[in-house]
Amino acid sequence: MDLRTSSLQHRFKLNSLTSVDRSVKTRPIILRGRSRRTLHSRAHRSTQRWDHNFYSKDKKSAKMTVKKRVSDLTSLERFNMYYREKEPPMTSGQKMKRFVWNPKTRQFCGRTGASWSKICLFYFIFYSALAILVAICMWTFLQLLDARQPKWQLDSSIIGTNPGLGFRPTPPEVASSVIWYKGNDPSSYQYWVKELSNFLKKYKRDANKSGAGQNIHNCDFKLPPPAGKVCDVDVNAWSPCVEENGFAYHKSTPCIFLKLNKIYGWKPEFYNSSDHLPAAMPDDLKEHIRNMTAYDKNYLNMVWVSCQGENPADRENIGPIQYLPYRGFPGYYFPYTNQEGYLSPLVAVHLQRPKTGMLINVECRAWAHNIKYDRFEGIGSVHIEIMVE
Repeated sequence: MDLRTSSLQHRFKLNSLTSVDRSVKTRPIILRGRSRRTLHSRAHRSTQRWDHNFYSKDKKSAKMTVKKRVSDLTSLERFNMYYREKEPPMTSGQKMKRFVWNPKTRQFCGRTGASWSKICLFYFIFYSALAILVAICMWTFLQLLDARQPKWQLDSSIIGTNPGLGFRPTPPEVASSVIWYKGNDPSSYQYWVKELSNFLKKYKRDANKSGAGQNIHNCDFKLPPPAGKVCDVDVNAWSPCVEENGFAYHKSTPCIFLKLNKIYGWKPEFYNSSDHLPAAMPDDLKEHIRNMTAYDKNYLNMVWVSCQGENPADRENIGPIQYLPYRGFPGYYFPYTNQEGYLSPLVAVHLQRPKTGMLINVECRAWAHNIKYDRFEGIGSVHIEIMVE
């Protein structure tokens, strides 16, 4: 047997030893001088060639060149790998408890104290920078806005240039427009009177209040308000549609208040000539405008208002109508520019003799050149249903 074969056999025997066999010391072969050096040199070269051929034949076991073979482990490592005692399985509660606090690794919720410190510091810096960025953007945005007027106005705004017409009192149901009550039952019309009283509270200025009336000017068609002043709204001019009279609901002659929605900077274009009135305008309103032309042309600067029954039967049942204090909204209340103390002008519509026990459909409309009208869309007008028993 040559030295190469002897060396390979000796190597295979050593690798195949168990943990017990490896603890047994084999008697070494004692070689001296040149024979010993020759044996070691040849055995080393043959072992290198054998290792190269062994690992080159099977490419799937290429990872074994990096990993440690089981046969190369010590006795203690082999024992710990195959015979160590396994931990018993944990319940869900124990796993949760271990996750919250692991005494072996000293981790809280899966992180050590150092890890928690680093992540908290990171998020503190991140959200601080984010808050500073938002504050800078908000400050820049506020610098570009005017507190007294909107950035987008009239045609550039979402509201547009067509003011809506509203009425008071409003029914409890938002989608409803029916005013129904019994004239001889105070409990049935108490709601409507209370609604009007609450709505008109802001129009009653407290003379004892500090600063009351300082920004108010008594306006007239010949005396518009100075710059920075607002026109007063005289609540006494609505009589008999006043709170002291119960707004005439107890007399079965109810009062309804009309108002135009405020649009910043909007100026009405008046029908201030009796020569160019629209054909759809009611005849009684045309006659009223002609009378005002003969009386005083200054009174023609008005956003006119007309209320009438929608159908022929409604026109017969509605009876005569009185408009207080004027038959429209005076032009000196416009434009609205967010003046301090500004109040929208009101028109009190007094139904003097409505037919009882009948549901009356009423349409009230505002008249100006730049107020568009569409009955089906409810633009430029308002629909009201009244029933007095």
